Amino acid sequence: MAEQQETSVSSTLEQTTNKLEETVLDEDGKPLSKKALKKLEKEREKERAKERAKKERERIELERKAAESYGSENFGKKPLNQSQERTATKRIRISDINGSLNGEVVTIRARVQTSRAKSQIAFFVLRQQFSTIQGVLTVNKDTVSKGFVKFASSIPDESIVDVEGMVAKTEEEIKSTTVTDAELHIKKLYIISETVGRLPFTMDEATRPEDLIQQAETQFNRITLETRLNNRVVDLRVSNPFYLLSITITNQAIFRIQSGVCQLFREFLLSKEFIEIHTPKILGAASEGGASVFSVKYFKVDAYLAQSPQFYKQMCVCSDFDRVFEIAPVFRAENANTHRHMTEFVGLDLEMAFEEHYHEVLEVLDELFVFIFQGLKTRFAAEIETVKRQYNTPDFEFLPKTLRLEYKDAVKLLREKGVEIGDYDDLSTETERILGQLVKEKYNTDFYMLDKFPLEVRPFYTMPDPNNDKYSNSYDFFMRGEEILSGAQRIHDAAFLEERAKVHNIDPPSIQGYLDAFKRGAPPHAGGGIGLERVVMLYLNLGNIRRSSLFPRDPKRLEP
Repeated sequence: MAEQQETSVSSTLEQTTNKLEETVLDEDGKPLSKKALKKLEKEREKERAKERAKKERERIELERKAAESYGSENFGKKPLNQSQERTATKRIRISDINGSLNGEVVTIRARVQTSRAKSQIAFFVLRQQFSTIQGVLTVNKDTVSKGFVKFASSIPDESIVDVEGMVAKTEEEIKSTTVTDAELHIKKLYIISETVGRLPFTMDEATRPEDLIQQAETQFNRITLETRLNNRVVDLRVSNPFYLLSITITNQAIFRIQSGVCQLFREFLLSKEFIEIHTPKILGAASEGGASVFSVKYFKVDAYLAQSPQFYKQMCVCSDFDRVFEIAPVFRAENANTHRHMTEFVGLDLEMAFEEHYHEVLEVLDELFVFIFQGLKTRFAAEIETVKRQYNTPDFEFLPKTLRLEYKDAVKLLREKGVEIGDYDDLSTETERILGQLVKEKYNTDFYMLDKFPLEVRPFYTMPDPNNDKYSNSYDFFMRGEEILSGAQRIHDAAFLEERAKVHNIDPPSIQGYLDAFKRGAPPHAGGGIGLERVVMLYLNLGNIRRSSLFPRDPKRLEP
């Protein structure tokens, strides 16, 4: 066979040479010599050899690509979802996956938290909110090619993917994910939404415990609160399996606790026959009568953002609603760049009529807070533990019956500590902090109420103390030495209310609708306003109110 091929090639070359002798001419138009023809043929044979080599390389490359991309229908990037179709694909939650599903094929939608590839295998941590599972992708001869592994391992972190895989029970516990007794052997993987650009910080950096960062001998890249807030969407979802063994995302834990405070607040008050109301946030007059109010254009007149639902709570009580509450935004135009002030926050407000004494309201507030603190402790224990691991939060201590001090007793405690304060001076941030420490040392509680504030430092609608007109029937509640509720018995007599408004330099016609509400008969009533973000910040000891606000607003921040 080889001899026949050789003879054929020789014959072909000879025919080609003869043909060249007949047709190839030199520059002068004369036929080339045999020597010149042989040289020319050698050159042409080299070109043909190069061409054959090129085609062979192309063939090999095509075969290689084919070998790497078989099963290409099992991976790729899905077209933009414009609700083109409904496939009725049944997806399972990661939190519902465990070793008991061994051998079952499931589909999940998740974020790629991390990925790493080695030769013909790749490992992934796939995440849904705070639940994570290990995904494994291994080359096989039928469905998973090297190209599949290469594609999958190059997907940017935090991209959203659809994954189909078989649940495989593991012999050893997986300590880096919430699913500890099973992993997902990936069969199909498609990108649904791909991360664009570099992430502002890594998951490790975002969830590293504060006490670890503060160790002098350890060098870590610290993410500033400013950077976190500028990239809040990423900050709210980050988690780190190395530092947070339960993988519950710290920020999501914080806001689940915040949601829990609202849930418990509402649950308790509804059980006490309160009605939830919703009041206007655009007002014709400043609700507190002070300068710290945002003015807005309302068509052709000036209007103001509500500093509280105060007037409307009271008007509802005058309407015989008796007991009302609201959870809504509150706006304060205070140019205060502190750890505990914001220009917009969520107010948990309540107001109720009482029979004989405003302390009836204090007793309801006492029960309310104890209910909230106990509810957080029992219903949100896992979330609290998660936050404690990152922020080294000490347990919040409170008494079954809340400590109640009068203002004069607080002044006495402060003076014994060497703090200079007058009988009727208001508490500063620093004196609040010192008083909180003194109360903790003496009574072993992080939570207490302070009654009978000086009248001079309270709003115009505050009822004076009947026994000493230097004081008032007003109160504040404190957590870890910081005020979280301010309240009082309100003046319910129209003439007296107008008189007190004038004392505070408030023009009665500017609040005429409010004043008129008390001319038709108003029951004695009291209430208070609670700052939701402060409660969460202080309960968890976060150090800055911006950590307990989803998208905080302060004098320097209007975005995102």
